[in-house]
Amino acid sequence: MQHILTALGGIGLFLFGMTVLTEGLRALAGGALRAILARYTTNPVSGAVTGALTTAVIQSSSATTVTAVGFVGAGLITFSQALGVIFGANIGTTITGWLVALIGFKLQLGLMVMPLLLVGVLMRLFGKPKFRHAGTALAGFSLLFIGIETLQHGMAAFEGIVTPDSFPADTLLGRLQLVLIGVGITLVTQSSSAGVATALVALSSGAISFPQAAAMVIGMDVGTTFTAALATVGGSTAMRQTGFAHVIYNVMTGVMAFFLVGIYTNFMDAWVAGGAAGNAQMAVVGFHTMFNILGVILILPFTGAFARFITRLVPEQVPALERGLDRHLLKEPGVAMATALEVARRLGQEAFAILHSQLRPETRQASQEARLEALLRATENTQLYVEEISSSALDPVSADQQVAALHALDHIRRLHHRCTQITRVGALSADRRLARYTAVLAHAVGRFTLDGDISAGRAAFERLHGFMRVQRHRYRQSEVHSSIKEHGPDTTLMARLDAMRWLQRVAYHVWRISYHLGERDQQAEPSASDQED
Repeated sequence: MQHILTALGGIGLFLFGMTVLTEGLRALAGGALRAILARYTTNPVSGAVTGALTTAVIQSSSATTVTAVGFVGAGLITFSQALGVIFGANIGTTITGWLVALIGFKLQLGLMVMPLLLVGVLMRLFGKPKFRHAGTALAGFSLLFIGIETLQHGMAAFEGIVTPDSFPADTLLGRLQLVLIGVGITLVTQSSSAGVATALVALSSGAISFPQAAAMVIGMDVGTTFTAALATVGGSTAMRQTGFAHVIYNVMTGVMAFFLVGIYTNFMDAWVAGGAAGNAQMAVVGFHTMFNILGVILILPFTGAFARFITRLVPEQVPALERGLDRHLLKEPGVAMATALEVARRLGQEAFAILHSQLRPETRQASQEARLEALLRATENTQLYVEEISSSALDPVSADQQVAALHALDHIRRLHHRCTQITRVGALSADRRLARYTAVLAHAVGRFTLDGDISAGRAAFERLHGFMRVQRHRYRQSEVHSSIKEHGPDTTLMARLDAMRWLQRVAYHVWRISYHLGERDQQAEPSASDQED
């Protein structure tokens, strides 16, 4: 019983070490992960390479996948590009097995890393932020190998008691049973890395043979997708599409690997001294990496077709304006903020498009009620989403983006209100000067709306707002004086003054929206301009 508890404790230490190591590495990476994925994921091939490397470095396929999903929702990358990242992340997860096989078994670091664990904890307790994160990663790295050694001690007692004969035989049916055992282990431990480490320890103690370990590793690779799929329940469409794609792809890869076990074993026996049995641990991790790389190579040419199949299987169900607002992303505040900022830009683009239609006489009569209603609903939902993002967990750039997004959303909401004031819009054609000012504003708004980047017009909109503010005062003075000189009632004066005021305030909101949505990497401090109404 004592040895069973020791083995279970070893698995627990390994899992905890993986969790702590991942936490530290992700914190150290900060916004670098998002920047790398956004920059290098230009096509499925580069996405696969980037996904593999980032997952190998931060030891977390979930962080890589969640970031990619967030970028899909924000419109920064396509679903096909994200699939490349997901495929590559599968390769990156195999690095843990290599760490265990090359360092955990070859060097026996369990005792040697004890001082490193102390150093890591001290760095965590007393270091500055960067050192704290590095200390967390170091402590996790140490626990990883302490867990492996503890697991080895626990399993050593079963040498000669638990043998390959205790498990299903190396037949097609037996391998299928071992695959299911691998799936079960992953579902229990919630980690394929822990399952692979357990299989390697069992292999080193002689409890299982290489073909049995290989079949179990296939099951673990498939099993990890089920936990990921469960995590997408209730998530956005992009998250659910990712979950389905992950499951289908890993099952396809697993089926391929199932029939490669015999071929791989024969290859090892023919070309490697000692064969698969004499290099069991290395053979298993090599097989794990090999079939994942082969799976990626085979699927990449068909990524586009695969993406279309998944999108038909899981169609979009959320309003287009709100696409990407996934509550699951709140676990990754930086990713959630980047996504929310892109959604805010999408809302700003829609607000400008509606305004442009209302400013142009030829399209002014068309009803915008449905679009305005959708815009208001999406703006309110996005504002609530941004407010839910934990500001304390954001890096300085993302924290500034949160402030900028809230300012922009407030101005979008107020611009929406201006667009509902139909009577003031209708008065713009009643006066030649008003019509001329309206045409100037419509031209500027239309230009940057069609360009697809309203934030690029921030300088032009600032000048336009200054122009409108001056013209508003001049127009008011001239129209009031003209009305007095005529000595008669001017029934349209108030309506025209109100329309001019409307134009100036609309120009102001347009400027502030473009200003705040342009705060990509700059501080988004509120200015006195945000107090004007």
